[in-house]
Amino acid sequence: MRDITPSAIRELAADIDMELTRLGQLEDDIAKVNRTLEQNPGQAEWLYENLALKLHNFYTGCEKVLQLIATELNGGLPAGPDWHKRLLDRMATERQGRPAVLRMSTASALREYLGFRHIVRNLYGFELQPERVARLVDTYPQVWHDVAQDYGTFVTWLEDLATTQEGG
Repeated sequence: MRDITPSAIRELAADIDMELTRLGQLEDDIAKVNRTLEQNPGQAEWLYENLALKLHNFYTGCEKVLQLIATELNGGLPAGPDWHKRLLDRMATERQGRPAVLRMSTASALREYLGFRHIVRNLYGFELQPERVARLVDTYPQVWHDVAQDYGTFVTWLEDLATTQEGG
C-alpha cells in the first residue's frame, strides 16, 4: 500500500460512501421498473432494456469504487485488455497492506454483472436476452446487499486506519 495521509484516507472513505448512496438509488429504480414489468408485460421489450441499463450502471458504480481504491491505495489500475477482470480479482484478495475489499463470493457474483455490462455496451437493446436480464434482476438484491456490506466493512477499516495514523 502506498503512503497516504489520514486526511486522504478519510476523503477516500467519503468518496466510497457517496458512491454507495448513488448505488442505493439504483435499488429503488430497479424495483420500480421490475414492478412495472410485472404489471405491464406488453411493455417488456423496452422495460428489459431499461433494466439492462440499470444493471450496467450498477456494475459501473461498483467498479468505480474499486478504481478509487486501486488508485488511492495501490498506486494505479491494472493494465491490459482484461484490466476490468483483474481489478475485480485483485480487490477480492489482501494486497500490499490492505485487506480484501470484497469477499470472494461477492467478487464471483459481480463477475456476472461485469460480463453483462460488456454485452450491454456491445449489443443493441433489442438483442438482449430477456431471460438473462431477468436472472440478474432476481440476483441483484442479494448481490447489492453483499457489495454494500463489503464496502461498508472496508470503509470502517479505512476510518480505523486514519485514526491509527493520527495516533488515536
